Amino acid sequence: MGLREPLAEIAAECSLPKALEAMGERWAFLILRAAFNGLKHFEEIQSNLGIARNILANRLGRLVDVGILSREPCPEDRRKIEYRLTEKGLDLLPTMIALRQWGEKWETGTPSNPVLVDQRDQMPIAPIRVYSHDLRPLAWEDLCFVYREELDAKAAE
Repeated sequence: MGLREPLAEIAAECSLPKALEAMGERWAFLILRAAFNGLKHFEEIQSNLGIARNILANRLGRLVDVGILSREPCPEDRRKIEYRLTEKGLDLLPTMIALRQWGEKWETGTPSNPVLVDQRDQMPIAPIRVYSHDLRPLAWEDLCFVYREELDAKAAE
């Protein structure tokens, strides 16, 4: 059967457009990258990214509104605000890494520097892959869509 979604049927409830609405523009991803790199304050994000203040304020507000970042008073100086990744934001890490790896392969053609490594042994991380429930690596040809009701029926057997 292959990888084919009933696009017309699922349009209203599809998670991909909702995810793109939350994250689907360049500055949101760059702000998220800054957050993963430990930047928490408006000024340091602004100076590191070179983004206009009004655009940064808008994008930070949006990321807070959708629950990817939280806005909290700085513990050392409660007049300052910190933007911190939420659990929802942290769950975007594999997406960020996959996009980086895709960009290295298809856009720049060169590995990024610095290299993302495992902190324990300082070895580069493996490419992001899609895995089956039993951890077999899957390719596009190995995937298909089924309705949840079919999965539930199969599990009940």
